[in-house]
Parts: sequence; C-alpha cells; structure tokens
Amino acid sequence: MEYSLEEVMETVQMTLYHNFDIRTVTLGINLKDCINSDLDIFKENVYGRVSDYGRRLILEAQKLEDKYGIPIINKRISVTPVSLIIEACAEPDAPYQIAKALDKASKDVGIDFIGGFGALVQKGMTRADERLINSLPEVLSSTERVCAFLNVASTVSGMNMDAVIRLGKTLKEIADRTENGIGCAKFVVFANAPEDNPFMAGAFHGVGEPDFSLNIGISGPGVVRSVVEKNRDCGLTELSEVIKRTTFKITRAGELIGRELAHNLSVPFGIVDISLASTTKVGDSVAGIVEMMGIEKMGAPGSTAALALLIDAVKKGGAMASGNVGGLSGTFIPVSEDSCMNEAVRVGALSIEKLEALTAVCSVGLDMIAIPGDTKAETISAIIADELAIGVVNNKTTGVRLIPVPGKRAGDYVNFGGLLGETYVMNMSAFSSHDFILRGGRMPCPVTSMRN
Repeated sequence: MEYSLEEVMETVQMTLYHNFDIRTVTLGINLKDCINSDLDIFKENVYGRVSDYGRRLILEAQKLEDKYGIPIINKRISVTPVSLIIEACAEPDAPYQIAKALDKASKDVGIDFIGGFGALVQKGMTRADERLINSLPEVLSSTERVCAFLNVASTVSGMNMDAVIRLGKTLKEIADRTENGIGCAKFVVFANAPEDNPFMAGAFHGVGEPDFSLNIGISGPGVVRSVVEKNRDCGLTELSEVIKRTTFKITRAGELIGRELAHNLSVPFGIVDISLASTTKVGDSVAGIVEMMGIEKMGAPGSTAALALLIDAVKKGGAMASGNVGGLSGTFIPVSEDSCMNEAVRVGALSIEKLEALTAVCSVGLDMIAIPGDTKAETISAIIADELAIGVVNNKTTGVRLIPVPGKRAGDYVNFGGLLGETYVMNMSAFSSHDFILRGGRMPCPVTSMRN
C-alpha cells in the first residue's frame, strides 16, 4: 500500500513533536523444546535460544529505526511460562537457576526485559507452580531484567484465593529485599491474562502460540492529546471521531513496522497492542488527555466517563486499522509513570478507590501504585482480589502492580528512577478485610448467561 506525502509528514510531526513511538517490540519464544532433566543442559539450551534470537531482534529493530525514523523504545522477549518448563527438574532451586540463565542471556545481548517467569494458577497450583512462587522474592531481588507474572483468576474458573493470600506476603518480602520496594515493579498479577501481551511486566509466550511470534505495542498519548487540544469545543461524538481517526493512523504505522520486523526475523507476525501507554515525559500522559477533555483533575467526577469514551474511540480506530489487534489493548494508567496521574494523587483528587472505578470501564488495572510499607499482607491481598474481581465478572483483563515501599507512609514521596517514574504514597483504608481474605479457597466463576 502506498502512502501519500501528507501521511508521511503527519507521521513525522507525530514523532518529532508528540512523542509518537513504538513502545515495544516483543519476540515471543517457545522454550518447551529446551527442556532437559539435566538442569545444566537445560540452562545451556535456554541461554542459547534466548541470546541467539535476542541478538537478531536488537539488530533488525535498529535497522528499522534508521529506515523509518520512528523510535523503538524497548526490545523485549517473552518466553513460555517458566512453571511449565521446570516440571522435569528435581532440583528445588530450578526456578532460580532458569531465571539467572534468562537474565544473563538478556543482558549479554542488550534485551531490555524478559517476561514469562510465571504461572497460570487460576484453579490451583502444581508442585512446580509452588516452587516458582516461593522463588519470586529471590529472583526479583537478584536479577535485573527478569519480569514475573501470575494469573490467579479467570471468568471461566473464578479466583484462586489461596494464591491471592500468598501474594500479599510475597509482595512484602520482595519489597523488603529491594530499594524502595522496586522489585515489585517487575511483577504483575492478572485475571484473564492474554497469551500475546507485549507489555511488561506481564508478557509471556502462551501455550497456544507458535514457536515464535513478534508482537508490537504502540503508544501515542501525546499524539491523541494534541488532537484533543485542537478540538476543545466540539461535542463528544465529534471528539470520539477525531480520536478514532488518529488511532487509525498510529496503528497503521505500528503494524507496518511490526510486519517488516517479523519478516526480517523470519518469524510470524503476532499482534498490535493499541494500549495508550504513558511515560514520564511532559505531555505523554493519559491523564493529561482526560484533563484536556474538560476534567479539571484526573479523579474528579466525570473521569470514568471520559476515560471510557477515550479508550472506546482508540479501540474502534485500532480495529479499523488492523485485523491483528490483540494483547491488552486497554488504557494504562500507571500512577508513578504518568506525571498528571501523580499530580492528581498529590493534590488529593485521585484515590485508590477511584482508580479501581476507572479500571472497571477500560483500564488494564491498578498499576505502579506506591502504598505504605506497613500495609498488612491481607490488605494487599484484598486490594488484589477487588481488582481481579472486576476482571472476572466483566470478562476482561485486569492486573495489579502494587509497591509497598518500606519505611514510607501515606503522602511521602518516592522516586523509582528512569521510566518507572516518581509518585506519592497513597492512603489505605483503615478498616480490615482480614477475616474475609483468610477464608481462602476458590471464589466460584460468575454466571455468564444472565448479563443484566
């Protein structure tokens, strides 16, 4: 398909002035055929597979950046959920050993992050799942690039509350082992986790995927904000149309690069994830878009409706542009990584309860939220259960990344550094969920035939 000069210039302007970029290219790699009961051979197989394809991914991505002039911010790899591939290993520390092999391979070739250290435990846990969960504090405090996930709930299975109970304690232990609790930023817990998500920390290469799959995550909060700014006085129907057309263009640009990169790597092209993903750059904020739509501060009444309109328009534009839209394709509203979200917390406009409401209509979940270090483990588990219940009942993906920051109280400031941003520690409810959470068991799946 040919592109007009006007389309080319429009893309150039998006890149130069509105922070348009390819947020991530993520190569999914099947590691099941690397399994060996001899752990040393197994580790060599894993290292060889990841470093070989990782090196090629870096090289080809850099060529495309030079060719099109569009930055590719992160080059990442996702692998088969590690709990599935360690079952043949008798060594108790097999999860940790495989994590170290993944970390070394990524570091040696320049991969930014590698995801897939996780398990699918929505109905229960195998012995391998339990070994992996037990290893999370050590793995996330001793590796640089390994990201972890657990899927503990789904609409068809309900919620594994025994796993949710364990996660409250696990997050506190990870936090205590790392500066400012930053290890928790590399872990996400899901309901209805997609198998082709290119974004970290929750990316993994699902069992329904081929041997390799190239997935791409585009991002353009700055681009969308600029068109909303130019249409300050139009009605919401017209505003939705404007956002839809803009998303169509950036999705087309993303798919073009993704397909060419997959071709050059001789692997299948997977999906385009059209999620709006904020960064710490000024103007690259999802909350900033909502505020430009007419909400004084993110979290004020009307924020939920505005965010729902925004992501609906984004999804419609993306679906028109590509038949391969997948992954999460929602809206990220990470508090520490979005300057306007952070400011809304600082001035008291945004609470964790309002964040939960926002995630009910469009967002991927509670993301990058700092909470007091002395928050009880069962309270953390209860917040996770609340958020995942939204995903289970509404048949959508939701996730949670909470960071209990050791030594910090509500209102304190914490800087995580770099792309992880900075934030103010959020206030927690003073009331207890102790007796409910510790009941354990499995929350039954919802009835799906009575939708009203």
